[in-house]
Amino acid sequence: MMVPFCRTPEEDEPVLEIMDEHGLSSDEMDVYVMAELPSNIVLADRFSELFDGFSIGSNDLTQLTPGVDRNSEQLAPLFDETDDAVTRSIGSLIEEAHRHDRPVGICGDAPSTIPEYTVFLLEADIDSISVSSDVAVETILTVAEHESRG
Repeated sequence: MMVPFCRTPEEDEPVLEIMDEHGLSSDEMDVYVMAELPSNIVLADRFSELFDGFSIGSNDLTQLTPGVDRNSEQLAPLFDETDDAVTRSIGSLIEEAHRHDRPVGICGDAPSTIPEYTVFLLEADIDSISVSSDVAVETILTVAEHESRG
């Protein structure tokens, strides 16, 4: 189960209660939080206490970290998933989540559209990477090559 746009750790409690009311007990399944807000990164230690893992939503994180709208004619040129603030945030989340034995995956566009992004994620020790089908084989080969280098 994936909980999107969870702004604060306190927002988790009502979500889990609603899930339980509908027979979706968090005791019977893993519940991940989408890491798409700067607050998810800054409070990763607290979110780690509540959720079983994280899934980075790089599109929203890239918009919300520097405060840009990728659909705005004026601000779209500032949308950059390789921006230092975004990549540092991702690296920080992975490190903190792993400190709490929580896995981290990514489901944004970056690994599918920026070939070097997969290498960045592997070097940051991400646990899983989702990509579009047209680059899946290329990504698998990149992961295999990275893992073979140890």
